[in-house]
Amino acid sequence: MKWSKVFLACFAAVCAAVAFSTAVHAQTPINDKTFQDLPILHKWSGDFPIDNIDRLPEGQTDTSIGYIGTKAVFANVWKAFKPEELVPEVDFTKTLVVFARNVVFYNRLSTFKITLKGDTLAVMAMETRSARPIEDKAAMAMASIPREGIKSIQVGNERIPVLDKH
Repeated sequence: MKWSKVFLACFAAVCAAVAFSTAVHAQTPINDKTFQDLPILHKWSGDFPIDNIDRLPEGQTDTSIGYIGTKAVFANVWKAFKPEELVPEVDFTKTLVVFARNVVFYNRLSTFKITLKGDTLAVMAMETRSARPIEDKAAMAMASIPREGIKSIQVGNERIPVLDKH
C-alpha cells in the first residue's frame, strides 16, 4: 500500500512537470523565424508543354518549384499552360504566382499549403504517383499569394531569390 502511494505521488509529479514543460515550450516564439501560413488567393492546375519550358522564368526551367513575378512572364507562361483561357488579372506589385511542376515523372499536382519562415517561402504540393516518364507535357500547379515579406523560395537544399521586378 505504501509503495502505491509513493508511485502515485511520483507519477503525479512527473505528469505535472511534463504538463508545465509542454505549456512553456509549446508557445510560439516571437521572432522572424516562425512559420506563417500564407493565404492562397487563386489556384490553377493543368498540363504544361515541355517544348515551351523556356517560357518559365530564367533559372527556373529545371526546378520543380518556382515563381513568376511579372505580368509579361505570367502571360507568356499562361499562353502555353491554358491557351484556350484568358490570362487572369494578377497585380504583381502585391502578388506572386508560385508554381510546382513535374521534373521526372508525370503526376497530377495540386498546391495545398504555402508557408513563410522569416523571408523564405515553402510551397507544398500534393501529387499522384506514377512511373510514366515526362515526354511531351508535365503537370503544373500555380497559385497566387501575397508578395509582402518574401525574399526567397526554398527548393530542396537551394533557395531561389525573389526579385522585386514587377
